[in-house]
Amino acid sequence: MRKAFVIVSILLLVSFALQFVFAAVGGFTKPGGDGAYALHSVNGMAVIPVLTVFTALFAALARAPGRIIGLAVLPIGLVVVQALIAMLANASTDAAGASTPLGLTIGGLHAVNGIVAVHVVVGVLRAARRLDRPEPAVAPVPVREGEPA
Repeated sequence: MRKAFVIVSILLLVSFALQFVFAAVGGFTKPGGDGAYALHSVNGMAVIPVLTVFTALFAALARAPGRIIGLAVLPIGLVVVQALIAMLANASTDAAGASTPLGLTIGGLHAVNGIVAVHVVVGVLRAARRLDRPEPAVAPVPVREGEPA
C-alpha cells in the first residue's frame, strides 16, 4: 500500500501541474470564452478531488500517521476554496459585466490558493516517499573490553 500511496501522490502532483497548464491554455485561447477553461474546470472539479480521495485512502491503508492522512485530505478543502474564489471573482464585475479591480484581486487569490495546494501535495508526496523507504538496519558495533563505548 505504501507504493500505491507514493504513486497516487505523484499522479495528484502531476494533475496539479497540469491544472496550471490548463489555466494558461484558457488564458491564451483566442477568442476566449467559457469553453476556453473547460480542461481547467474538469481537472479541478473532478480529477483532482478523485485523486485526493485516493491519496487519503492509500495514506490510511499504508498506516501513515494521522497528520499525513489529514494533509492528504487538505487539497479537497482547497479545491472548495478555489471554487468559492472563482465564483466571487466572477460575481465582482461592474454593471456591464467587465472586470473590476476587486474582482481581479479576488481572482489573483485563486492562483495563490492553487500554489498553496501544490505545496501541500508536495509535502504529501515527500511524506509518502519517506514512509515507503525501509528503515536502515543498524548493525551493532562491537566494542572491545576496556574501550569507551
